[in-house]
Amino acid sequence: MTIAKPGLKFAAAAAAILICAGGAEAQAQPAAPPHPPLMQKDLLAAPGKEVVMSTVEYPPGGGSPSHRHDAQVFVYVLEGHVKMQVKGGPLLTLGPGETFYESPTDIHVVSANASTTEPAKILAILIKDKGKPTTRSAN
Repeated sequence: MTIAKPGLKFAAAAAAILICAGGAEAQAQPAAPPHPPLMQKDLLAAPGKEVVMSTVEYPPGGGSPSHRHDAQVFVYVLEGHVKMQVKGGPLLTLGPGETFYESPTDIHVVSANASTTEPAKILAILIKDKGKPTTRSAN
């Protein structure tokens, strides 16, 4: 997993939003379901793969249960601050302009708004197998 500090370019091959997960701790409210994808396109350089771009909004205190994406996931924080952690990785708190990456084998154990008073919003870009779900339970 890699994070980039603000000021570095967010480079990703294509777009799709990830449905983040929180889970190690109970969350007051779940993350809002992702909006319909902003973009969904076949990845021409890799037949059978697609890129999906979406946004996810976290209400104050909101988060998602532990999950996985079976995809390469690139997250860019648009607003607020979020806590992100994959199994075996450090717990990170990220703010606007910072990024987060999940590999296809990662389990996203924490995906939550770091604030109990302000909303947070991320942009997620997934590169995944065409026709497969973007998110599934970590079990």
